[in-house]
Amino acid sequence: MMNALDPIAFTLFGLEIRWYGIFIATALVLAMLIAIKRAPRLGLTADHVLDFFLFMIPAIIVGARLYYVIFTFEDYLDNPLEIFAVRHGGLAIHGGIIAGVIVALILCRVKKISFFTLADVVIPGLPLGQAIGRWGNFFNQEAYGSQTDLPWAITVNDPVYGLISVHPTFLYESIWNLALFAFLFFYEKRFKKKDGELLFVYMIGYSIGRFFIEGLRTDSLMFFGLRIAQIISLAAIIAGIIGLYWLRKQEKIKL
Repeated sequence: MMNALDPIAFTLFGLEIRWYGIFIATALVLAMLIAIKRAPRLGLTADHVLDFFLFMIPAIIVGARLYYVIFTFEDYLDNPLEIFAVRHGGLAIHGGIIAGVIVALILCRVKKISFFTLADVVIPGLPLGQAIGRWGNFFNQEAYGSQTDLPWAITVNDPVYGLISVHPTFLYESIWNLALFAFLFFYEKRFKKKDGELLFVYMIGYSIGRFFIEGLRTDSLMFFGLRIAQIISLAAIIAGIIGLYWLRKQEKIKL
């Protein structure tokens, strides 16, 4: 049962080490190792990847936190210092992704390398990292869905309703991301023609899954009554389709 889980893995020198942090760290390391292995085949070096992750890791934490705070700002009016208490929870993956893209754009300009090439080096490891990171939500007893009596429902101690059976939406997204991780390699081998395609395929694939899974969640960030993650997902799907079309059109012009 989910309510029996302890979010703290162990204590080291008085510092609580949480499962969420362990899963996120594991996800980042694996994503980086995958990117390092892919880099030479796409014309980049391990140093390019290491430079990206060096700046990207703090940026995505800031971006994910800032994104969350912007849409829940009223919760911090009485205690603004709580904004900096990242350990208390409150990170949004879309904010982290946006921050990562900004870092990549700046790095590529400084290093004079192709943004699309760097993206295709890094992107395949991203859904794997997300699949792993979602299990931190399991131990934090968060990111679950609405009540259900399905056989695979999990039991949570909801602050309002007490012990209830709910959709394990973090599990749904973890499975979806693992499937996307495998599909990206399949697409690269069978269909890819230009650098940048994996970025747009990821945008489309992840956003389709996130749109429907978000509809089951009970803790969505809202904007004028709409789920922000679903709005972003729809925009990303459209942008991904346009991006793929544009790249393929460039390929035809080149031929």
